[in-house]
Amino acid sequence: MKKTLLSLALFVSIPLFAQQKATITVHPEEGEQIIPKEIYGQFAEHLGSCIYGGLWVGENSPIPNTQGYRNDVLEALKRLKVPVLRWPGGCFADEYHWRDGIGPRENRPKLVNNNWGGTVEDNSFGTHEFLNLCELLGCEPYVSGNVGSGSVEELAKWVEYMTAGEGSPMAKLRKENGREKPWKVKYLGVGNESWGCGGSMRPEYYSDLYRRYATYCRNYNGNQLFKIASGASDYDYNWTDVLMQNIGTRMNGISLHYYTVADWNNKGSATQFTPEDYYWTLGKCLEIEMILKRHIAIMDKYDPKKQIALMVDEWGTWWDEEPGTTPGHLFQQNTLRDAFVAAVTLNVFHKYTDRVKMTNIAQIVNVLQSMILTDGPKMVLTPTYHVFEMYNVHQDATFLPMDLKCQQRNVRDDRIIPMVSATASRDKDGVVHISLANVDLEETQSITVDLGSIQPKSVSGRILTADRIDAYNTFDKPDEVAPATFNGAKIEGNGLKIEMPAKSIITLTVK
Repeated sequence: MKKTLLSLALFVSIPLFAQQKATITVHPEEGEQIIPKEIYGQFAEHLGSCIYGGLWVGENSPIPNTQGYRNDVLEALKRLKVPVLRWPGGCFADEYHWRDGIGPRENRPKLVNNNWGGTVEDNSFGTHEFLNLCELLGCEPYVSGNVGSGSVEELAKWVEYMTAGEGSPMAKLRKENGREKPWKVKYLGVGNESWGCGGSMRPEYYSDLYRRYATYCRNYNGNQLFKIASGASDYDYNWTDVLMQNIGTRMNGISLHYYTVADWNNKGSATQFTPEDYYWTLGKCLEIEMILKRHIAIMDKYDPKKQIALMVDEWGTWWDEEPGTTPGHLFQQNTLRDAFVAAVTLNVFHKYTDRVKMTNIAQIVNVLQSMILTDGPKMVLTPTYHVFEMYNVHQDATFLPMDLKCQQRNVRDDRIIPMVSATASRDKDGVVHISLANVDLEETQSITVDLGSIQPKSVSGRILTADRIDAYNTFDKPDEVAPATFNGAKIEGNGLKIEMPAKSIITLTVK
């Protein structure tokens, strides 16, 4: 049976008398954990037009650029305050040989990208281009090393090439290629999805490979590597258990991948879906909290002092490719539904930052749940971009625990979702930020917030919403889903009273 589109009844404005009530009690005195800015990490893979046409157009392009990087995309990413960028994959990483991407571009060999559409990769974007981009953005590089098809020597010399000082053979080669000063590279992934596209390995075998490869990835010139093991896919708790037991503190972090996807064989349309589909999607994305708890419990068993970080370095929605686009390039539109997935997932991550130290949404431009879409010289910001921009006030702020009471909804597959999702933090200047999502498609929320010991003097806010949950931005209509000023929050005594419209996301600033 074909799915029907959202009914017209859901497209019209909801009368104010359609209202639910929710209460939030913030506990500022219990705020101890810092929300690492790396929770807002990004991911750029050599996939589709993420790199070529998305981030990179080359110095000779008619599209305005700085050293080959698109000016419009650069400026948009700077506004996001991107803290860390993962590259070159993904599945591409374990077929990537870094020497193919250095030296004069006209001499770099081409290869076929077998993972993503069989397109030809010309290697014009390589190590120098990536690390220089990170310097332009002011973010930490996260380099994924090739364990699946690369040698120990290859990965060891890549680390040396990027980070070693004068006198090293690889530093000499780097200088010959135009870069004398070593880069700072903090994060190193030792393989990617080694259980799948990264080698179809068993966890016992990968554990031994990690120990071998990581041994030869050395710290040069004062650069201290944070080594990340290739971790589990969503529900594979045995993988985490084996790695924790067999690798332990030889790794600084272990990764986890979780996608909000309905069915890997029939993912569904990014833009055509029913209300039931929408609520199911939120239930699926919220399942990450249970998954985090279980992986964290395993890590706690072996590492009670929490020395090893959990890095959710791939997450987000995954829909069918847009009709008419290149198969294997994973180009999908991005609606207000995707914005809700971003908001409620970030709200979950904030709760577990004693263990979760980085997350990387997939991906930054033109692929999956991207921040930005481009087409030649045209660029548009997605609803997910706006969530990340509204939420960047939480970067490196102190997480403030809260109690939340609201109505819930039963969705298919026996999932139960709350109608309100929320998070709060206090920055270094003492300013409190509260982000909330009213996921209900029809009813406003009357929300009472008890701020505890916080004495509010002023409150301001921004809101992200649209007439329809399937609304999205196009090159012709770039502001269908865009933030606006929110005036629905008022100070009442020692707290706030918020009248929050249906299907809306807000961030409040409380001083």
